[in-house]
Amino acid sequence: MSKLPTRDDVLAWISDNPTKTSKRDIARAFGIKGQARIDLKRLLKELEADGHLEKRRKTFRDPDSLPPVGVCRVIGVDDDGDLFLKPVEWEGEGDPPKALFIEKKGDPALAEGDRVLVRLAKVKGEDHAYEARLIRRIGTGPQKILGIYKAGAEGGRITPIDKGSDREWKVPPGAAEGAKDGELVEAEQTGPQSRMGLPLARITARLGDPGAARAVSLIAIHQHDIPDAFPDAVIAEAEAARPVSLGTREDLRDLALVTIDPSDARDHDDACYAHADDDPKNPGGHVVWVAIADVAHYVRPGSALDREARKRGNSTYFPDRVVPMLPEALSGDLCSLHEGVVRACVAVRMVLDADGNKLSHRFVRGLMNSPAALNYEEVQAGQDGRPNDKVAPLMEGVIAPLYAAYAALKSARERRQPLELDLPERRIELDEAGKVTSVAFRERLDAHKLIEEFMVLANVAAAETLKERKTPLLFRVHEEPSSEKLESLREIAGASGFNLAKGQVLQTRHLNRLLAQAEGTEHAELMNISTLRSMTQAYYAPENFGHFGLALRNYAHFTSPIRRYADLIVHRALITAHGWGDDGLDLAAEAELKETGEHISTTERRSMVAERDTTDRYLAAFLADRLGTEVEGRISGVVSFGIFVKLDGTGADGLVPVRTLGREYFQFDRDAQTLRGEKTGLVLGLGQRVTVRIAEATPTTGGLTLDLLEAEGRHLPQAPAGRAGGGARRKLVKHRKKGAKLRKKAQRSR
Repeated sequence: MSKLPTRDDVLAWISDNPTKTSKRDIARAFGIKGQARIDLKRLLKELEADGHLEKRRKTFRDPDSLPPVGVCRVIGVDDDGDLFLKPVEWEGEGDPPKALFIEKKGDPALAEGDRVLVRLAKVKGEDHAYEARLIRRIGTGPQKILGIYKAGAEGGRITPIDKGSDREWKVPPGAAEGAKDGELVEAEQTGPQSRMGLPLARITARLGDPGAARAVSLIAIHQHDIPDAFPDAVIAEAEAARPVSLGTREDLRDLALVTIDPSDARDHDDACYAHADDDPKNPGGHVVWVAIADVAHYVRPGSALDREARKRGNSTYFPDRVVPMLPEALSGDLCSLHEGVVRACVAVRMVLDADGNKLSHRFVRGLMNSPAALNYEEVQAGQDGRPNDKVAPLMEGVIAPLYAAYAALKSARERRQPLELDLPERRIELDEAGKVTSVAFRERLDAHKLIEEFMVLANVAAAETLKERKTPLLFRVHEEPSSEKLESLREIAGASGFNLAKGQVLQTRHLNRLLAQAEGTEHAELMNISTLRSMTQAYYAPENFGHFGLALRNYAHFTSPIRRYADLIVHRALITAHGWGDDGLDLAAEAELKETGEHISTTERRSMVAERDTTDRYLAAFLADRLGTEVEGRISGVVSFGIFVKLDGTGADGLVPVRTLGREYFQFDRDAQTLRGEKTGLVLGLGQRVTVRIAEATPTTGGLTLDLLEAEGRHLPQAPAGRAGGGARRKLVKHRKKGAKLRKKAQRSR
């Protein structure tokens, strides 16, 4: 063809030949040579200007279609378990098309956010436009950025909300997605560096006013990738669930199984009942029932509900909301043991002797009807002789037997000697607008300890039953501390005047003796915090390595399947072990127990960090109105750049930067965990009582900066504003080291 093709001819050819889209390919296809190439170039530019084509380097293609080979990002798994991708770059109209990933043997496991180079083939008649086959994975997705958008004349900037981070990103024009100045945004990095020296970023979501009532927990949810919206299929399955009939279940409706929870509890997944054992062979003994919501009946293996519950791993609790593992139709209704409502349950009957030793136990799958939903405070008040109208009728037949059984379990606990840490739990109170009204510590009542002991006993029974019946399960594992952490604890104890003996197999009773030495002294809080920090993190695994902290050989989580996937696994294992139905632990789930344990251990830690970060932000918001206030506290951490102080009253942790510590250089001793002043000899170490002034509180990051006024009654001179003796000294030392290094290099080159 010698004449110039029409616009339609060019578009049709490009559509039929997506791999040959350079100007040279197009010219060759239409036989265009010499001077005619100039006319073709003009035609292609017109098509590009009209939006029919998009120029990529030296090629042209239809902007509303994807090339045969391209880079995509993994966007996740749908309700059927299929993995989908989206193109990294899309210039077409509307939303970018989805591509179904077609896996072949040997392909690596892909995770949400991964970037992959794939071959793309267009498909018709499906809810996705393309199918994708992996060429290679080219790296994980860009790290998510969460920050405050600052609008500018040409684009804007994002300042991070991460505590201690001062990095910023440049948002070029057209990449702000309509974000307004001061809004909380989610973004991803798109380039290494702009002309201003800042990395480039593109805003992917606008999250609204960072000062809004619900923004604090929203920040944590987005920052830690906690799934907070249920897919439609999951909601549909939950809402289709119906109450259970008795059938082959054991009828427990005549047992006075009461729930005892916090007054603000959002769900009720456990109930208990106790009575004296009437067996003459067990004088003074007790029978304790613990009933747990039968979540496994509603969340079947392989269902959309099951996949979503495993993905979340657990519920996450914030002061203003909960992100549940299961939808409200289950967690707040059918799987919640409400007062006066028949509910399906899995229960364990445990027989104790007078000393609290468990003699026997058996599990049943039953139907129950709780006569009362109680809270800890009213139960404890009743036991203390001040029952309200609801508790009074239950005192003799329900409450008193529960406390009698607890007294026996308490004596057994004292013999077992689990780790006895005294670490009060903070409670943040919010008003209707979401503002912090008070920060206090939760009171530890015997009612709390009673329920804890019953739950521990039920968890032990579940682990023992499944181990005896050789049924796979996930144990709750807590290994003993490492030798390095123990040595560090010994040093801290020795510096405080206490002793943790060497040369013996460590048991929790040894740590309890250390804590008892410190009890009632000024070092009590320090020793409790230091002992906690020496512990390893508990996790879930199909192998049983025991639970060091509880001093138990066999332990599994059974009592909270509404909010922990590990407990749901144990329920299914019990169903399989007892032959109660076809909703037990299937072979596929058994084969994946190790991976499931690792995954839900990770989601548990994710929730813990998100909850802690949220608490820090609420505390910073609470203290932001108290700038300049002098507060007493105790040094809870020592690092090279300063000291952390835990404030009395709120328990908030703030940083005293080393640059503000007077006019001298402070030397950091990592082993002793101290900062020592070179001129004065002042030593700042763990556990010391100090007086500080609140200098800065940043709610968006949770950062709290303090000025140190007194340490152990000794007044500290403040560093002048804009000066930092320690900082200047460090710069001088760094300069000298650099000079010495250059001199050595020069000598080697001679």
